[in-house]
Amino acid sequence: MPDVLLIQPPVRDFYLTRKRTVPYGLTCMASVLLRDGYSVEIFDALATTRSRPAQRPAEMEYLECYYGAKDLSPFGLFHQYQHFGYSFEHIGNIAKNSGASLIGISSLFTPYSADALMTAQAVKAVHPDCKIALGGHHPTAMPCHVMAHRAVDFVLRGEGECSLSFLAGALRTGSGLESIPGIVFRKAGGGLHVNPPAAMENLDAYPLPAIHLVDRGFYRRRKKGCAVVVTSRGCPGRCTYCSVGSAGVAPFRKRCVESVISEMDLAVSQYGTGFIDFEDENLSVDRSWFLRLLGIISDRFHHANIELRAMNGLLPSTLDDEVVGAMKKAGFKTLNLSLGSTSENQLRRFKRQDVREAFDSALNSAEKYGLDSVGYVIAGAPDQRATDSVDDLIYLARRRVLVGLSVFYPAPGSEDFLRCRSLNLLPDTFSLMRSTAFPISHTTSRLECVTLFRLARILNFMKFLVDNRLKFPEAGMPSEKMENMDDRVENGKQLIRWLYHDGRIRGLASDGRVFEHETAEDLVSRFLHGFETGDIAGSHVGKKNNVDAGL
Repeated sequence: MPDVLLIQPPVRDFYLTRKRTVPYGLTCMASVLLRDGYSVEIFDALATTRSRPAQRPAEMEYLECYYGAKDLSPFGLFHQYQHFGYSFEHIGNIAKNSGASLIGISSLFTPYSADALMTAQAVKAVHPDCKIALGGHHPTAMPCHVMAHRAVDFVLRGEGECSLSFLAGALRTGSGLESIPGIVFRKAGGGLHVNPPAAMENLDAYPLPAIHLVDRGFYRRRKKGCAVVVTSRGCPGRCTYCSVGSAGVAPFRKRCVESVISEMDLAVSQYGTGFIDFEDENLSVDRSWFLRLLGIISDRFHHANIELRAMNGLLPSTLDDEVVGAMKKAGFKTLNLSLGSTSENQLRRFKRQDVREAFDSALNSAEKYGLDSVGYVIAGAPDQRATDSVDDLIYLARRRVLVGLSVFYPAPGSEDFLRCRSLNLLPDTFSLMRSTAFPISHTTSRLECVTLFRLARILNFMKFLVDNRLKFPEAGMPSEKMENMDDRVENGKQLIRWLYHDGRIRGLASDGRVFEHETAEDLVSRFLHGFETGDIAGSHVGKKNNVDAGL
C-alpha cells in the first residue's frame, strides 16, 4: 500500500501524441518522495492504447463547420473527438484499491484542466478519506479556479519537487501547512491561503527521476523504449505567447552535464531506451554546456544507437555548423527548429529575434550532416495577419524542411494571454484554449486559421512529392467522385490538380465522394501564386530537392 499515489489523467481531444505524454514530472516528484522515505506509485491513465469516441462538448459546436465531414484525403484535419486513456471510473477504483492517503494529480495544461478535475472527483467519490493535491501549470496559474472544486484539498504551485514531500509529512504528523512552499488550501475561517509558486534553487540537489515507476512497455518506439529528459527549468526568452520564459514563475536554471548523463545512462543501460526526447524550453542556449553534453553522449553511448530529439524546438541562432555536427554524432536525426514568423512586425509583437539567417544556416548544416528538419511557425495570434502566415508557408516551401504550423492558444501567465483578455478575445471556457479549437478570432479569423492549417498540410504533401521524385500534376477539371480510394498518393495528386484549376480545397468521403471545404479564398490564392512548383524543396535528407519536370 503506497503512502502516495500520483496520477496522470486521461485526455479528451481530437488527437494525442503518445511519445510526448511520458509522465516525467510525476517521476521527478516520486523520486523526492522515495528519498524522504515515503512509498509511492504512479498510475498513468494515458499508458494504454484504449481510446473511444467521446461526445464533443457543447461549447465546441462551432467546430462542426471545420471538422464536420470526415475527410480521408492526405490533407484531412481532425474529425472525431476522443477520450484517450482509462475511464474516470477505472481511475477512481485504482485509487481506492491503492489505499493511498495522499493522491497527487497532474494538471499540466489549461484546456485539459477539466479532465484533471474530473479525475479528482472520480477518486473522491470512491475514496472520500484521501487527500487530493493538484499541481502543474494550470493550478499554478489559476489556483482559485482549481480550489473552487470541493474534490480538491490542496494545490501545489510551481515545482512540486519542493513541496509534495513536505505536504505528505504534514499530513502524517498533523503539523501546519502554512510554510509548505507553493501550497494553497482552504482556511478554517473561510477563504484561501495561497503561497507563491515554489522553485528549485539547485537542480542538481534533487535525485534522478524515478523512471522505474513508468510503464516502460507502453512508451516504445521501433521496439525500443522511449524516455524524456529535462536538462533545465525555465527559459531566458521573452516570447509573449509563452508562460515559461520571463513571464514564468521561476528563472532559467540548468543541471550539470554529469547529472544529465547519469539519467540517460540509467534509461539506456537498465531499461533499454532507444529514443530520448529533451523536453527543455531552450536546450541549446548555452553553447559550451551543450557541446560538452553532446561530446560525452557521443563517447558514452556510441554503441547504444540511441535517437535523440528536442521536440519542443531549438532556437536557430544557438546552432552553428559545429553544434549541428556534434548533434548528429551524438544521435540526433532531426532538427526541430523554432522560426516563429518571418514577419518583422509580428516578431516584434512576439518579442522574438529574427532568426531567418540562422534558420537557413542551420538547414544548410542539417543537410551537410544528413539531418531532417522541421520548421515551426505560429498562426492566429492576436494582431497577427493571416497574409503574413501565408508568407511564412511560402518561405518554408522553398527550403528543405517539413512545415510545422502551430495554431496559437492563450496560455495563462503569458503576456499574450493578458493581451487577449484585454481585447475580450478569451474563449468562454478553458476547454477551448487549445490549438484544435482555433481559440481566438482577431486579425486572423477562425476560417483563415483553418485555411492556413489545411495549406500547411497541402504544402507538406507537395514536399512529399518532391522527396519521392513524383511529378507535380497539372491543373485539371474536378470530378464528383474519386474512383480508387486505395491509392492515397494518387488521390492527393488529383486534389492538387483540382486545386490548381479553381483554388478550391477538397476532401474525400469514405465512399469516394468529393466535397469542398469552406476556405478563405484570398489566402489560397496568395499561397498558389507565391511560388512555382519548381521552387518547392522537399523535406527529407538525401532526397531530390526540386521537382524534376521531366519525371
